[in-house]
Amino acid sequence: MPHDHADHLSPSGHPYRADNDGPLSYWQSMEIAIREILIDKGVTTPAEIQAQIDAMDARSPADGARVVARAWVDPEFRARLLADASAASREMGYDIGALRLIAVENTDRVHNMIVCTLCSCYPRNLLGLPPDWYKTRAYRSRAVREPRAVLAEFGVRLGDDVTVRVHDSTADMRYIVLPARPANTADMDEEALARLVTRDSMIGTGLPKSPAP
Repeated sequence: MPHDHADHLSPSGHPYRADNDGPLSYWQSMEIAIREILIDKGVTTPAEIQAQIDAMDARSPADGARVVARAWVDPEFRARLLADASAASREMGYDIGALRLIAVENTDRVHNMIVCTLCSCYPRNLLGLPPDWYKTRAYRSRAVREPRAVLAEFGVRLGDDVTVRVHDSTADMRYIVLPARPANTADMDEEALARLVTRDSMIGTGLPKSPAP
């Protein structure tokens, strides 16, 4: 059986990666120690921890897309989303946790873009795991210095009359973009609209899809 060049065979015949056999980092050791203490004291169980991991892994941009689609079809929900995105998302059954979620709306005059300049803070509870490029130093630094150039690299070219606003996420405050509803969608229902919402459009580095002709 062929193996990747970084894979090897253990004495038992199972493949393993040599770079996974190095010493644990400080934070990995701390996580293991705290987890074992919590289990030992009966605060939680291995099954509960795994269930929480599974729940996080199950989250995806499709959840955020449903929230956006609801805002497109329901003006009252849209107003609540812009006033308190955490509470509005909970209305739809999404557990946002303790963090403050802020929705910012794209219009003909304003385009919003999300970044975390310090690390990779991201509304995972609603959008799932962040894309790899969101965590890169290049994106984190350039998004605030030259947002129009970054947007152009993503294929989003804006007129000079459009203001670009860059929002910097923090550990306890995250953002989600409410993109403008595409044209020619008046006859589409909420489920069909949700399929037009892309992950990048909720970060601000993309736009929703156009409906099929």
